[in-house]
Amino acid sequence: MRIGTWNLAGRWSDDHRNVLLEADCDVWLLTEVDERTSLPGFAMHLSAATMAARRRWAAVASRVPMASSPDPHRASVAAQVGATTYVSSVLPWRAARSGPVWVGERHAGRTQNAVDELTLRLRAAPSVVWGGDWNHALLGKEYAGSKAGRASVTAALDELGLVVPTTELPHAIDGLLSIDHVAVPAGWSATARRIVAESDGRRLSDHDAYVVDAQEA
Repeated sequence: MRIGTWNLAGRWSDDHRNVLLEADCDVWLLTEVDERTSLPGFAMHLSAATMAARRRWAAVASRVPMASSPDPHRASVAAQVGATTYVSSVLPWRAARSGPVWVGERHAGRTQNAVDELTLRLRAAPSVVWGGDWNHALLGKEYAGSKAGRASVTAALDELGLVVPTTELPHAIDGLLSIDHVAVPAGWSATARRIVAESDGRRLSDHDAYVVDAQEA
């Protein structure tokens, strides 16, 4: 199974579609998704909540049969592919404000509340793949999130029995590690790579795309 994640930054064009198709993924865990987004040969399930006009928080796109599931958090979306629940999430960034989506007075609390809600809804699933824009590196310097937020994310990964092959891949900003991730069950074998998504030297998003090739145990 090839699984990708990309924060589209609310943009959509033929160039974005080409990047997604050329990566040859079976499932995409997308974030900041323009409502016009569509991929030939893929079913698309968008989060119910909007993060801005005509922009959804997240989407799961699959070229293998999938069934939509209730959103496990306002900034997340879930779908069932075979026996596995695939989840795409945006987690709070440092400047995200408290409100209906992010609950808590400080960033650490907002992140903790989000991952607590996700793990509460996902811990009973027999198999979970979780990805998206987590706004946290899992190693090294923390730029978008917080060290306390990172601790909440890693604790959730441990509880769900997941490993993150994207952990050591670079961010689009030199010197930083990725904040966009794909986590798979610990028993799976997996390798990851980054895709620098450009067209004619122009970046298509302020995020790179990341692809994981995974084999179930």
